[in-house]
Amino acid sequence: MNKEYSKEELSAALKNYFGFSGFKGLQEPVIMNVLAGRDSFVIMPTGGGKSLCYQLPALISSGTAIVVSPLIALMKNQVDFLKSLSETEGIAHVLNSSLTKAEIKQVRADVRSGVTKLLYVAPESLTKEENIEFLNRVTISFVAIDEAHCISEWGHDFRPEYRNLRKIIQRLGGEIPIIGLTATATPKVQEDILKNLGIQEATTFKASFNRPNLYYEIRPKTKSVDADITRFVKNNEGKSGIIYCLSRKRVEELAQTLQVNGIRAIPYHAGLDPKTRVKNQDMFLMEDADVVVATIAFGMGIDKPDVRFVIHNDMPKSIESYYQETGRAGRDGGEGHCLAFYSYKDIEKLEKFMSGKPVAEQEIGLALLQDVVAFAETSISRRKFILHYFGEEFDNETGEGGDMDDNMRHPKKKHEAKDQLVDLLNAVVQTHQKYKAKEVVHVMRGKVNALIKSHKIDAMAIFGAGSDQPSEYWMALIRQALVAGLLTKDIETYGVLKLSDAGHAFLEAPTSFLMTEDHRYKEANDDVVVSTAGQVGAVADQTLFKLLKGQRKTIADKLGLPPFVIFQDPSLEDMALKYPITIEELSNVHGVGDGKAKKYGASFVTLIENYVTENQILRPDDFVVKSTGSNSALKLYIIQSVDRKLPLIDIAQAKGLAMEDFIKEMEAIVYSGTKLNIDYYLEDILDEDSQEELHDYFMEAKSDQVGPALEAFDGDFEEEEIRLYRIKFISDVAN
Repeated sequence: MNKEYSKEELSAALKNYFGFSGFKGLQEPVIMNVLAGRDSFVIMPTGGGKSLCYQLPALISSGTAIVVSPLIALMKNQVDFLKSLSETEGIAHVLNSSLTKAEIKQVRADVRSGVTKLLYVAPESLTKEENIEFLNRVTISFVAIDEAHCISEWGHDFRPEYRNLRKIIQRLGGEIPIIGLTATATPKVQEDILKNLGIQEATTFKASFNRPNLYYEIRPKTKSVDADITRFVKNNEGKSGIIYCLSRKRVEELAQTLQVNGIRAIPYHAGLDPKTRVKNQDMFLMEDADVVVATIAFGMGIDKPDVRFVIHNDMPKSIESYYQETGRAGRDGGEGHCLAFYSYKDIEKLEKFMSGKPVAEQEIGLALLQDVVAFAETSISRRKFILHYFGEEFDNETGEGGDMDDNMRHPKKKHEAKDQLVDLLNAVVQTHQKYKAKEVVHVMRGKVNALIKSHKIDAMAIFGAGSDQPSEYWMALIRQALVAGLLTKDIETYGVLKLSDAGHAFLEAPTSFLMTEDHRYKEANDDVVVSTAGQVGAVADQTLFKLLKGQRKTIADKLGLPPFVIFQDPSLEDMALKYPITIEELSNVHGVGDGKAKKYGASFVTLIENYVTENQILRPDDFVVKSTGSNSALKLYIIQSVDRKLPLIDIAQAKGLAMEDFIKEMEAIVYSGTKLNIDYYLEDILDEDSQEELHDYFMEAKSDQVGPALEAFDGDFEEEEIRLYRIKFISDVAN
């Protein structure tokens, strides 16, 4: 390094290069440490100003700083930004495989001449022999490793090539100082980073992970999630937002839904061609679009300070991912609403995706995923949960942002659980602190499996001590004991539970322990409706709902049909939420469609209109969500193929659908009022008597649910047979 800088000189350099009058958070001590030539490890949340920690020292040091980053988009953004600060064109460069030979030649010339102060490289580029040989001949001020969590297999974005960085840096010169930076790292990941980079003696700078301006909220993911998201965005009209989805297909569908509802939304995912991706990203940054619907390919390095909401259509694979993605909201310190939709079905899908991976990788993935489940289902402070996950204590009473989550704003009742906690901690001790949460719950509930039997735990007094409570109760208590610091989770062994010192002290002298029961998002939540005010679980207008049920019964009795063939309950609930007063509006209600709206809708919209007028209700007509027609091509293909009497399995396979998913598509078609004649298929799988039995059952049934039908027939019919006949029944009788 050239010289030692005083604080005054450093502040002057900050003002000169970046125009800032003061440092933020830990920036100043980090920069002083880097300039002193010492190794540094920086853990600073998104929006905390990590980049400046290596940019400023690079600009005022002799030589070139190497910045290792995993993302081309991030590198390009930073290089463009740095070039805008200086009259010297070559002050910052990217060195990667996308450059032409002429461009590479220019980069090397600028580095050799000392013009380039920051050289951004991907880890893959740094390992190339030609680049190592070149860098060996130039002065390197230090190496900055951004997104350092990529080095750890316990990180949410593990990249094996990061493991080689230490060896490469040693080849460039053993005494080169290193600064590792990450926005998200659990204690285990922090340990991995320091060890793999060989900088165990580095000075560690850890900023608080608390983002007090962010409001965390989890809602049950129901069949009407498109409507829920559309309502939320409409309520935040003109504000910038990001919506994350796990699949490209879902990104496209949701972006279209928002567009047809008058929202300036654009899609972003890796499947788009590069020009479209860049165009869409720029539209969002330049505020030509309000909302970007994206896979996790979007957001890294996007410095848009005024993102007002981040929505997760699907829960992410880890708390680290969730924290980093939500961290893109409110980076300017203003409002930031973090809303996620949770369904355990989505978690099960993610578990299936892991099934083909190596066992160790599966174990890690499942452990990370279970923390996501715990976060979604917990009813304690979400902020406290997140901060505890990252090894930080938080007091809701005194901590900044203590009431900024749904659980704190709408707390559940607490009850005394001292005795149950004593039993739980005893179970952990008596199983020699070698069991994960799931096995400990089995012990409490008295459930035998091979592991418990082999250890003879089933013969112990503690076995079955908590059989009076369901598994969910004990899992909730474990989670709350973890956050309270009475239990710890051993990451090395994928989540084995152990007592902390505080846990041992509690066993010796138990004190009061107030527990709140976790949220339990059951399958029944498929029919939960979110009110226009955004309160979770607020069922639509109950008085109107009862009137609509009465109207449905009147029509059903008149036509001699079961009520469910007119409209299903979820459709009535949606009507009692949206107050549709025209046939067109009614056709946009969940599960209705044009056919049913025209056939049965007249009396319903009249009833709703009278009700709205009499009760002086301000009707949320902006929230009558229009469907995109994104499935219209598939719908048309199915109708035409059935008309041609093609085998159902062939139709499904032609569109890459499993039979279960194909049946769901057919159900959606007939429930919306369109006929499907699948008699030709049913005749091959059900004889005349069987069809008559099923017809009589559905004519008398109180509901069209498959479960009660399976129970009533006691194994005489398969679930698929019942569902297929139900399609015929609805098509013949209701449409």
